Amino acid sequence: TFAYLTIRDRLPTILTKVIDTIHRNKNKFFEEHGEEGVEAEKRAISLLSKLRNELQTDKPVLLLSDGLPDMEQWNQYVERQQALLDVDEAPSWFKSPWLYVECYMYRRIEESVKLNPPICDFDVFEEGKTQSFFESQQAIMAICTYLQGLHKNMEDLSEEQLLEQFLKLVQVSLWGNKCDLSISAGQDNSQRSSPIDSLETLKHMILVDDSRLVWSVLMNSRAAGGPVKPVARVDIVLDNAGFELVTDLVLADFLLSSKLASEVHFHGKCIPWFVSDTTRKDFEWTMRQVQSANHKWMSKCGFQWQGYMKQGTWVYHDHPFWTLPHEFCDMSKDAPDLYAKLQKSDLIFFKGDLNYRKLTGDRRWDYTVSFDKALRGFQPAPLCSLRTLKADVQVGLRPGQGEKLAATDPDWMTSGKYSVIQFSSPYKE
Repeated sequence: TFAYLTIRDRLPTILTKVIDTIHRNKNKFFEEHGEEGVEAEKRAISLLSKLRNELQTDKPVLLLSDGLPDMEQWNQYVERQQALLDVDEAPSWFKSPWLYVECYMYRRIEESVKLNPPICDFDVFEEGKTQSFFESQQAIMAICTYLQGLHKNMEDLSEEQLLEQFLKLVQVSLWGNKCDLSISAGQDNSQRSSPIDSLETLKHMILVDDSRLVWSVLMNSRAAGGPVKPVARVDIVLDNAGFELVTDLVLADFLLSSKLASEVHFHGKCIPWFVSDTTRKDFEWTMRQVQSANHKWMSKCGFQWQGYMKQGTWVYHDHPFWTLPHEFCDMSKDAPDLYAKLQKSDLIFFKGDLNYRKLTGDRRWDYTVSFDKALRGFQPAPLCSLRTLKADVQVGLRPGQGEKLAATDPDWMTSGKYSVIQFSSPYKE
């Protein structure tokens, strides 16, 4: 299975890169912290090497010991997995749910760094995220230029033209999700061409497209608030930093400036996660980079985005639940405060593959099972998954669609070539 290959090959590769990154920064740690920094580097590498060995030799999953705020919840989850087994042996790397051990590895990387002050705030994935952003400069400039062109004519767009632009920018945000460093084990996969130019050729790769249902939600909110004052709050549960984050910011800007939404709330990760996931530091860094760019329209976007943050029409949140291994159907029980926050939304976009796996419980569903059913009660508000397929779970397909894809393209579920825009609403017609 893809899960087995991930644990056997991809995760050890990621760990090796993490160890290498920490080692390459040895001089930096010495300059900043003296001998203490070098000692911390050695200890962190020792813990990470031990972790890699545990993984490769299928050792039991150990309890965390770093005393971080989420430690107790993690350890309870480890014990819950033990209780699910019929035998006395502890859950091990190759005999546990893939979603759980993959999340666990990233949490153990965080533990290895956090236990070693003064380098305990070092983001082992920062270099890759930064590089991915700079290598996607051409595409970022193109999309910022496109957005600024839209701004000039926004007031004159008819409803039909507004819909056309909405569909385009949703697809740009969708295909931005291809730039995922965890799936490429940290190899470069930046975006170099204008994403707008390739939308038409990619259309047939969208297996489910519910974007017009999403549009209906926004139009209903708009109607309820009158033509000038929209009432829609849109939430975006982010995935990758770099190019994908910029596509999300462009979509959020369009929603505000077209008055389809009155506020956008972004949700990122509390700790470095799945190689390229967005943290608060990444979010703020990206804003500054766009703002200080030596490109008129890119820089203008950056200033507008900072303005939205200052006005409070854009809000950034993080919550420990996003970096737990729990499926989202557990959120109302395990993170009731976050669930209540999401219930205030009029529409939630969930970006990317990991969010999709957590939405659907990462189960081997039949392809034709409905998206609603796979959510198993997780419906805080109308929600939409924007996801390129990089794991072997997929629901909501037409009869025969999955089988036909499997016959023509055996890797269709994991290659990132295909995508879905899937919608679910708790408010049934």
